[in-house]
Amino acid sequence: MTASLDEALELLRRARTPADLFGPDQDRAARTYRRLVRLLHPDATGGRGGEEFTRLNALWRAYNRSGPVAITTRRHAYRVGAKRADGDLAALYDATYDGTRGVVIKLPRDPADGDLLEREAVALRQLPKDGDGRFLPYVPRLVESFRHRDAATGQERRANAIVALDGFFSLAEVHAAHPGGLDPRDAAWMWRRLLVALGFAHRAGVLHGAVLPEHVLIHPEKHGLVLVDWCYSVPGCYAPTDPSGRVPALVGRYADWYPPEVRGREQASQGTDIFMATHCMTYLMGDKAPKAMRSFAKGCLLPSQRRRPRDAWRLLEECDELLERLYGPRRFRPFTMPTPH
Repeated sequence: MTASLDEALELLRRARTPADLFGPDQDRAARTYRRLVRLLHPDATGGRGGEEFTRLNALWRAYNRSGPVAITTRRHAYRVGAKRADGDLAALYDATYDGTRGVVIKLPRDPADGDLLEREAVALRQLPKDGDGRFLPYVPRLVESFRHRDAATGQERRANAIVALDGFFSLAEVHAAHPGGLDPRDAAWMWRRLLVALGFAHRAGVLHGAVLPEHVLIHPEKHGLVLVDWCYSVPGCYAPTDPSGRVPALVGRYADWYPPEVRGREQASQGTDIFMATHCMTYLMGDKAPKAMRSFAKGCLLPSQRRRPRDAWRLLEECDELLERLYGPRRFRPFTMPTPH
């Protein structure tokens, strides 16, 4: 319930689409609109918030023209629904295209970050083109990248449409469900699959650049893994426009997770991704990691990237040898996540 003018202004400021403000339920949308009109009308504010009142009505008109927001590109027509999540630099919206096919539309909150979404699109095109097709399930599938002009504000943003993933949890959610540390036998299959994802990407000429807990998604039942959010990547084919080889930006709240070469604005390498992937695994296991596993991780977390492993496939072989010494032959170990209340 929006109770004050300041709250109404903040709600309107955060809204990027009509669905953000009014939601999918039309009756509730009408109540929200009437409540905001009472709060934002110039007669009620003494002239404060006039521009916001105009924008409110523009969003309401857009909402009523199409219900869920409609975005039409040269390739597809999208019906955009509710916001799914807020990412590091973009909002993610559930959508369908060509009738019923599910996607996520990714829109940057700041139009100036469009170059990072373009970088993601470049990477997600390069991976299937230059990588081994057997490992494509480890990365999201890009439907298309396009420019979208907000009918309510006139602002233009780069947008990426990516096939929706269902049933997945981020490593941040796994950690939250196991605050005392994840059993290393469960972390083992996640680590293995993360190394496969990196090995696939690196052979295709792409560095991820931000292997962080929120960007690694696992499917508990299927033991699947997908590495998402390629906005910070260093794809080789991007070199003509950015030959620096540097990770283009940091996720501020994870600044301490990055290896020295990223924070120092130096050229990244495969060892950059391996450093961050290893940090994810030690973060998951905490004090439960056995000594041999901690020693293995230590070699991947060396400050000098020249001394770190750079070949994820070779590291996977070494990881398998370590796991067999610790736990015997590999076998499937069921893993579940708590059911949300």
